[in-house]
This record gives sequence, C-alpha cells and structure tokens, in this order.
Amino acid sequence: MRENWILVNKKESFLKLSEFLNENPLVLRLLANRGIDDINLAKRFLSGTIDDFYDGYLMKDMQKGVSIISDAILNKKKIIIYGDYDCDGVNSTTIFYKALKAVGANYSYYIPNREDEGYGMHSGRIQKLKDEGYEVILTCDNGISAFEQVELAKELGMEVVITDHHDIPIREDENGILKPTTPKADAVINPKQEECKYPFKMLCGAGIALKFSKCLFNEFNIAEEKFLDLIQFAAIATVCDVVDLIDENRIIVKKGLELLNSSENLGIQELKKATLLNDKKIEEYHLGFVIGPCINATGRLETADLSVELLITEDKERAKSLANQLSELNTIRQDLTKESTERIIERIEIEKNPSDKVIVVYDENVHESIAGIVAGRVKEKYNMPCIVLTSGKEMPKGSARSIEGYNITEELSKCSELIEKFGGHPMAAGLSIKEENIDKLRKKLNENCILTDEDLVPVVKIDLPLNLNYLNEDLITTIESLRPFGKGNSSPLFAVKDIYIERMWLLGKDKNFLKLRFSFDINGRKVYIDGISFDKFESFKEDIIEKYGERKFNEAYNTSFLNLKCDLIYFPSINEFNGNRNIQLNIKNIRLK
Repeated sequence: MRENWILVNKKESFLKLSEFLNENPLVLRLLANRGIDDINLAKRFLSGTIDDFYDGYLMKDMQKGVSIISDAILNKKKIIIYGDYDCDGVNSTTIFYKALKAVGANYSYYIPNREDEGYGMHSGRIQKLKDEGYEVILTCDNGISAFEQVELAKELGMEVVITDHHDIPIREDENGILKPTTPKADAVINPKQEECKYPFKMLCGAGIALKFSKCLFNEFNIAEEKFLDLIQFAAIATVCDVVDLIDENRIIVKKGLELLNSSENLGIQELKKATLLNDKKIEEYHLGFVIGPCINATGRLETADLSVELLITEDKERAKSLANQLSELNTIRQDLTKESTERIIERIEIEKNPSDKVIVVYDENVHESIAGIVAGRVKEKYNMPCIVLTSGKEMPKGSARSIEGYNITEELSKCSELIEKFGGHPMAAGLSIKEENIDKLRKKLNENCILTDEDLVPVVKIDLPLNLNYLNEDLITTIESLRPFGKGNSSPLFAVKDIYIERMWLLGKDKNFLKLRFSFDINGRKVYIDGISFDKFESFKEDIIEKYGERKFNEAYNTSFLNLKCDLIYFPSINEFNGNRNIQLNIKNIRLK
C-alpha cells in the first residue's frame, strides 16, 4: 500500500520549550512534535509523580458522590458496584471493590453479560437489584447514557452515583434544543461535563474510579498504601482503553508499571506466570497486548466476572486456575479473530466495489464479541472505514472502526432511518440493523462519503531523520525516558535513506516475522545492524516481487542473502539475549529503491 511519509517539525513549539527547559534537544523536539508546548505540561510529562495528581474534589459532584457513599457505609446500606465487561470496566470494578472493602462497606458488584444485556445499565437488572435489597448504585465506566435506567432506580427509591468517562450525550430539552444532557442521578461524576472544573478530561473509567477512591479514603482516614495498591489496576485500564498517555494518565501508567512489576496481587502474579511474563519487566506493551487482552477475553467469550474474581481473590489456587482460564480464552479469541479476519478479507477482495470508500460486510459466523477487533484489522489493511456485522439475537449487529477525517458516528446518524440502534464516537461505533437494510446502508454511506483517494493513503509521521551511525545506548536511553508510549505519546519514529539490506530471515512458528540485516559505512568500515518487524513481511514480499520479480524473492527466501537498497522508518531499542546487548531496529516502514 502506498504511504505518505511526512516529516514533523514544530519549530516554534520546540524553540518555546528550549527557552524555558534545560533538557536534551531531542526530548524537546519529540515533545513539541506531540503537541506538548505548554511549559507546565512539559514539566509534568517529564517529571510528574503521584504527588502531582490533581485534587479529585475538583470534579463536579465528587463531594456529593463521596458523601452519598460515605453515608451508605456508615448506615450499612447495601451498595452495588455496577461495572462493565471490558478491561476498563473490570479494573474500575476491581478498584471500587477493594476501596469499599477497605472502608468496611456492605457491598457487592455486578457485571452485565455482553450478549444478554449489552453495555451499560439494564432496567430488568435494576429491578432485580432492588428486589435483592440494594439501596445504592455506584456505576463505573458506564451510566452517562442510562437515562431510563436511572429514572427507574430513582422511582424504586434507590440512590445512584454515576462515575463515567464517556462523552456526554446530546439530547433535546423541553424546548426542542439539542444540548449535552446527563441522567438525573444523585451525583454524576464525569470530567467531560462542561461545568466540571477538573483540569484533565481524558481519564478512563478506572482513572475516575481511582480518583473517587482517593477522596473516599480521605473521608475514612485510610492509609496511603491502600490507595497506591489501586494504581496498578488503573494503569492496565488506561493503556487498554487507549486514552492519551499524557498528563495524569502518564503518571498513572508510570507508577502503575512500577507497582505491577512488584505486585503482591495474587491474580496479577498468576496471570504473569500464565502468560510467561513472570521473569520479564512489565512494560506498556505487555498491558496492551498480553495482560489486557486476557482480561478482555472473559467478557468476550465467557463472563467478565472471571476477570474481576481473578483480581480480587485471596486464594492462590483459585488465582492460578482463573489465570490459566483467562490465558486459554485469549488464545481462543486470537484464533477466532485470525480466522474471521482472513475469511472477511477474502470476501472483500471478491465482492468489494472498487469505487467504495466505506467497507460494510455482513458475516453471520463472526463471533459478536470480536466484530470490533475484526473491523479494526480490516480498517488497518485497507485504511478505509469498516463496519463488520454479524448475527445477533434479534437482528444483525456489529462494530465500526474509522480513519482520521471520517466521523463514523456522525455518518451513521445521516443513515439513522436504516439503523435500529447505534452509538459511539468519531473513530468507533456499535450498531444494530435489520438484515434487509444492510445493503441500503452500504450504498448510502458510500453515496454520502466525501473521502478522496488521497484521504485513503496512510500518513506516516516521522519525528526526525537519523542516520544509523548516530545510534548508541545513551541516545536510546534518552528516547526510552519518554515511555510509556501509546496514544498521545506514540513511539518516536526516525528515518534513514539509502541503506542496504544484506540478509533476510523469517522467524516465528508461522514464519511470518521478518528479520533484516542492514549495512552502512562508518569511516570506510562496513557496520551491520539488525531490524525486526512483526507485521511487514507480506507487504515486503509483495514489494520485492513487484520491483525485482518472484525469482529474486525466492533466492532471498532460500539463501537469506538479499542485497537491496531502501529507505527505512524505524524505532531503535536494545535487544538482550544470552547476556549480550545489541542495538536493534524495530522496523515500522520500508520503501525499496
């Protein structure tokens, strides 16, 4: 696929930071490239600690919500934590579970079933909880859209405290005017409310649960170490919910990773063993691609109660059993995802209209819980908005994933007469639709689409041209100081032109990981450096065959020797193996010359 490689150079921001901060110029350039040009925010980014957390009481309704829960605790009212089945919901629930336990509450938790109840509060469940004697509902990672459910709970005489981070719904008021509206709960804690004065708006659900717990602990004079223990769960959720890793989120993840690497939580310990991480340093990658997916897998294929139980159990054998179950479920989920993605791509290649710029595909055999993952994989392959639909209990339902410049939820709203139910944000959405309307939806989305061919060309942003002879451990240590990397603070990308590829190997059980050996000259001496890629083999193979023929590729495949010139985008790291340390390139993009 053709790509646009763009060099980012925010010179004015860099000069502004350089004037006030005595830091490595490379660090300042990388900060400027990420839009961090406020001096105070830059200082928080570089040296922020938990002492720099904002005061949770700044959140609208925080004092009110904490007072309601404190009163319920003192009066032994039954409190139900109403969570969600994804990683953020599981960790939010865990944080509240441990916090309420620490203050001696009378409480339990409830996680809805994905297929039976779906996301958020369910009216039938509210009635059952009331019948079971619960008097107070404390939500986490949901509730901001639960207008009917909150109204029902209030009619039943229950108190409701909402903690959520999702966008505030836009609804018509009594005069027919559209405006941000929240349910009529006793307290609504969500920093995205316009009138909320909390200075950081990008916390995930677990981040807000963490802040609430801190305020609750203050009311009951709970020791600081109890609060610190909760940060590790907020860190997992912050990475896995893909919120921006800046400001307070960055502090949460940095501290959380430190705690996770020495965690005394039995569930974390056993999950690390089950996923072969017990002897490794846990970094943000492991949260996003190993630990988080295991926690998510239960909500997708079983019940998310298993993940919550793993994180709260104090029985070592039970923790071991649950950790192994989570790891196995995630393997099943991976296989289902791979199989479904390959099948859908085959269909798209056969059926796709060349003029379409929005992909809509219906496959009733895709497991409902992985439709979003599959849509994301398809979107990545084609760099096109994609909707994957599968059979639901009542009608087809599915998930959408989009690209920059195409607000998928806004575009679905223009087709609302064809859709039974939908919701989401610019880059992702969920929907339910009658089968007879699927082709109509595909047609209308594409008729309305104003994306151009150029909009569908992926843009790769390069932070800095950097020849390989400048690489050393000190430079890499400087780059590593900007971790954790993720949304809002992506791994820095460097570029080099006219470098030779001398060798090629395929690694992994499926021989789909690409390892290349590059060569370059330093003062007339040839120097070698290895690079590895986990996702570029197929495109690399296609490029060789297109430019040099299939015979050239087969020779390289059989002998490993390959003498070709290329331009390269990479991220440098240190590879340690058998006691040896070497600089290794993480290959992001290759362009053969």
